[in-house]
Amino acid sequence: MASATDAVSTLMVQKFGVDPAAVRPESPLYALRLDSLALEELRILIEEHLNIDLEDAALTSRNTVGELVALVHTKLVHTGSLG
Repeated sequence: MASATDAVSTLMVQKFGVDPAAVRPESPLYALRLDSLALEELRILIEEHLNIDLEDAALTSRNTVGELVALVHTKLVHTGSLG
């Protein structure tokens, strides 16, 4: 199982064309050109890829990559998908 960081980074790069060097914990999502529509698509991709539910996630483009990864990691731990 890939880590939350790896999964989120890979999806951002492969599906949204984000520069891998730009995917840093402190980077706000808007700086990676992820608007609300892209964030919704990313949420769905993460859910499908990692088999978790992010429906209750309150993310905006002002959140950082680190905040998104932390949320995904927490969901993985709670579902038992990650130790």
